Amino acid sequence: MPKYQLNCPNLPTTPRVAREFVTTVLRTLRLDALIDDAVLCTSELVTNSFAHTEGRGTLLLLDADSLRNAVRVTVYDESQKPPRRLEGYDPESGRGMWIVDTVTDGRWGTESLGASGKGVWFELGDEQPRRPPKVRKAAGKAARKPGPPASPVPLSLPR
Repeated sequence: MPKYQLNCPNLPTTPRVAREFVTTVLRTLRLDALIDDAVLCTSELVTNSFAHTEGRGTLLLLDADSLRNAVRVTVYDESQKPPRRLEGYDPESGRGMWIVDTVTDGRWGTESLGASGKGVWFELGDEQPRRPPKVRKAAGKAARKPGPPASPVPLSLPR
């Protein structure tokens, strides 16, 4: 699974830079179907980190798995305080983790780094790997194209 990393300073432009980073990586890996949701959730996590911490910045890690058609994004910061997911939708504030929870179907969480801070992550995409069809080669024969499996029972019975 390829891993990508972005070091983000604590600046107002950081959420935009993080969105562009996630878009570029997922487009390059041909995971286009995940881009919109991944960008939205990344923006929420990075914005929360920027708004609620006074640290030196954040570290964004992106793990992509094209076999699973999946991505996991983790945003690390120096705050030890976990994010709060408020119940329901408040049009004024506090809806970031509600959005992440809704978009990811609850596939998000936190990891404590002790005195060093925390990581907040989310996952999108398939939970189980998609397996490409196998092409079997018989000894001395050309590869067979994938098709319906051969019948395990003879089609005609002996007399």
